[in-house]
Amino acid sequence: MDNLRKLPATELGRLIGAGEVDPVELTQAYLDAIAASEFGTRIYARLAPERALSEAKAAAKRAKVGQRLSALDGVPVSWKDLFDTAGTATEAGTLYMEGRVPDEDAAVLKRATALGLVCLGKTHMTEIAFSGLGLNPKTETPPCVNDHDAVAGGSSSGAATSVAFGLAAAAVGSDTGGSVRTPSVWNDLVGLKTTHGLLSLDGVVPLCKTFDTVGPLCRTVEDTAAMLHALGGPQADLGGADLRGARFAVLDTIVMDDLEASVAGAFDAAVKALEAAGATVERISFPRLTEAYDMAGILYTSDAYSYWGKTIEAAPEKMFHQILKRIRPGGDFLAADYIAAWERLGEIRNAYHAAMAGYDAVIMPTVPMLPPNAKRLEDDSDYFVAENLRALRNTRVANLMGGCALTIPTGAPSTGIMLNLPPMQEGKLLRVGAAVEKALG
Repeated sequence: MDNLRKLPATELGRLIGAGEVDPVELTQAYLDAIAASEFGTRIYARLAPERALSEAKAAAKRAKVGQRLSALDGVPVSWKDLFDTAGTATEAGTLYMEGRVPDEDAAVLKRATALGLVCLGKTHMTEIAFSGLGLNPKTETPPCVNDHDAVAGGSSSGAATSVAFGLAAAAVGSDTGGSVRTPSVWNDLVGLKTTHGLLSLDGVVPLCKTFDTVGPLCRTVEDTAAMLHALGGPQADLGGADLRGARFAVLDTIVMDDLEASVAGAFDAAVKALEAAGATVERISFPRLTEAYDMAGILYTSDAYSYWGKTIEAAPEKMFHQILKRIRPGGDFLAADYIAAWERLGEIRNAYHAAMAGYDAVIMPTVPMLPPNAKRLEDDSDYFVAENLRALRNTRVANLMGGCALTIPTGAPSTGIMLNLPPMQEGKLLRVGAAVEKALG
């Protein structure tokens, strides 16, 4: 079974449907691998073995009589520890929620379970999801698959590493400023940031209710499309996806600045591969993006502090000091300034989408640097702040502009190319992504 654990989720689904893989044996193989892994407890906050095996047994019975519920029926996946799971603690990576056991599943987990996906358990994450690095001294810090001394990216750190280390077939995370895509790129996965409002947030512990989104972390674009549908999104048609005649815009504002050499080289090679496959690639600037970035502080921290403020101030010592320092300014902004910032952001979004309307996607390096060393991040406060801002710099374009985005591995370790499209265009995004994935080999 060990060789099966690195297969794409959709391939596992096909093998289950063909009677070549037993969902119970597959699920047990994942549970055994998690228990045996030196990183198992650093990746999973807690397992749900009884639930997983019960769901797998039901999937096996359906497979035998040809009544599978979906392409992923019987496939084991992991869930970030902010999705409510009935009977299993959901703690959002923070001591404030220690021992919190929900009575029912989050809506997206209910939907996935109804389509036969097997819930392995809950993965570690950045505290309350408020950092792009994946460092969490209060619980656990999962390692990057390419450098075990480095962070895995956040906030869906355990989600990404559960797949990258072969401890889940796919994972479900959340993305508020890059929290699906940053860990995806650093662990050589495909990650989808969905449009805000496309997938239900019912039963998901919030960070910023106006920016939070649910998204999958997977091995392939095909897996990502199947997972999106399982979570309640549209079904994407990937058949015959091709780049001939496609037009891409490289955003030349902010996101191409100060790239690490390995990231720049991987991105340049990826662009050449897209052009070789028949795409046209142009560079385009959008100066007002700087204006939007300048408002991110008030927009994010005000929202986050409105939910977490009272809890935090009652016992601030429970929170990692870097997260505390980041969220507290949200209590200082005026409501009038917050509302004005949203109105201004709406104008910028409209201008941005109008400027990009002629392109099949806006592309950029997913993250401008490789994953930093975990110990240095914990020991050096200034380094943590600087690296956290860098880690989320490029991914934040899609969140601020209200669109959807997909990161795809370039083939060079811990580097990715990101495709951005306007809101509610996930079907097109995944189809273009499938063509890009094919072009990159």
